Amino acid sequence: MKARIPINLASAPFRRDRAMLIATTLLSAVLAVALAGQIYLVLEERGRAEEARLEVEKIERSLRLQSSEIARVDGILRQVQNAEVLDRNVFLNTLISRKAVSWTQLFADLEKVMPGAVRLVSVRPQITPSNQVVLDMTVGSMSGEPVVDMLMRLEGSPLFGATTITTMLPPSQNETLYRYRLSVNYAPKL
Repeated sequence: MKARIPINLASAPFRRDRAMLIATTLLSAVLAVALAGQIYLVLEERGRAEEARLEVEKIERSLRLQSSEIARVDGILRQVQNAEVLDRNVFLNTLISRKAVSWTQLFADLEKVMPGAVRLVSVRPQITPSNQVVLDMTVGSMSGEPVVDMLMRLEGSPLFGATTITTMLPPSQNETLYRYRLSVNYAPKL
């Protein structure tokens, strides 16, 4: 019997590379599509960024124009001959803001939080420099419990804020009620 000797006459042995070549080609195609998508997204984002940059420049230009107009008008108002008009304007604006407190609305809001045993002796609204309304009130009661109840209702109400008792006077021969003077923030609904 003759023994067969395997002889390979090729310079490189036979390998099965077809599957590897197909996988590499498919992966290259997927990566090329992903690269094209990334390039598209970058170019689109660059366009949006340019639009945003132009919009910001437009707004800044408008702001500079308005700032220069405000400075020009401020300069005119600050002139000596216009000082009287400016003072009168500030005075009238202060009167208008004080008139903005509606007495009818104020009493209606107080009626909602005041117990029946508490009497409103006086109320004086004040406008703070920060345009907040603060009520300086004097209330009277036969005992302290209804006033404490009123204070809790004031602080729990969305229309009123922090409450501070400034003084308390006991009953006297002329006055039969305990008198409490208090301050409370008031934010009326407009």
